[in-house]
Amino acid sequence: MAKREDIDTCCDCCVLSADTELSKTVTLWGGAKSKIFPSRMSEPLHREEKLKRRRRLGEIEQRAGARSVSEGAELPARLPPPPLQKEQQEAIEHIDEVQNEIDRLNEQASEEILKVEQKYNKLRQPFFQKRSELIAKIPNFWVTTFVNHPQVSALLGEEDEEALHYLTRVEVTEFEDIKSGYRIDFYFDENPYFENKFLSKEFHLNESGDPSSKSTEIKWKSGKDLTKRSSQTQNKASRKRQHEEPESFFTWFTDHSDAGADELGEVIKDDIWPNPLQYYLVPDMDDEEGEGEEDDDDDEEEEGLEDIDEEGDEDEGEEDEDDDEGEEGEEDEGEDD
Repeated sequence: MAKREDIDTCCDCCVLSADTELSKTVTLWGGAKSKIFPSRMSEPLHREEKLKRRRRLGEIEQRAGARSVSEGAELPARLPPPPLQKEQQEAIEHIDEVQNEIDRLNEQASEEILKVEQKYNKLRQPFFQKRSELIAKIPNFWVTTFVNHPQVSALLGEEDEEALHYLTRVEVTEFEDIKSGYRIDFYFDENPYFENKFLSKEFHLNESGDPSSKSTEIKWKSGKDLTKRSSQTQNKASRKRQHEEPESFFTWFTDHSDAGADELGEVIKDDIWPNPLQYYLVPDMDDEEGEGEEDDDDDEEEEGLEDIDEEGDEDEGEEDEDDDEGEEGEEDEGEDD
């Protein structure tokens, strides 16, 4: 069987086959994953991909060689590739033809998966709306949900939690073309921290097709800008945790450095939004510990009462034995008389 190096230098057809990128996994904005395959319709585009791949392979080999030299190891001499036989060349050409068919089917599957996601996103909307109306009847639903979520909770400072007590509604809207982006909306009551009653952060693809984001500018009230805390290391002992104060949750609205891997946005969209009730109903760990301590106290009290009862039974038994001995002594005296 020919090696990778053999195929690269054999012929144009073999180079095309060997350098074909079989597939790459693309995560849709909607959370679904599908196989998206590069088009083979454009030969110049394909050769550009081939050159990029060769450059990447060259960089990897160069780094590996640098490490080997630094460690004192000698690089193995590369042998010239032997020529491929005619049967092998024909087999590679047929493999490429079959791979074209596989790629075509996978492209078709990706399009159909996208259509299914779009269909069910529309069907979910009335239920999301009804759920939001019911949530509005529960005070502090969203702040409780965020505090109970392990990843979001780690991003919340004490003042962040106070500000989020005024959060009344959260909505996640996925764009019709799921791959193009989504938006997270936050609705607030009048509060002492900022003037906005609505904050939003949107994730989308820019003109070049790269992930990008934009958000509402927060209009902070005087001296209330939580993103400019004078102290970032205030110790806090709350019912959930004790640690140093993190960077403010609200800095997320101004952070657009890596829209394609925005952890908080993805957590809200993919984990919290589908079922926020599961985090709202998480039991308070302090309450559970308190109940456990009360149960332990009750058990200790019951054990103490049992010990007292056993000691009382033993004392009664000893008294009965003394009474029996006294009666026997009186009978013996009567017989002597």
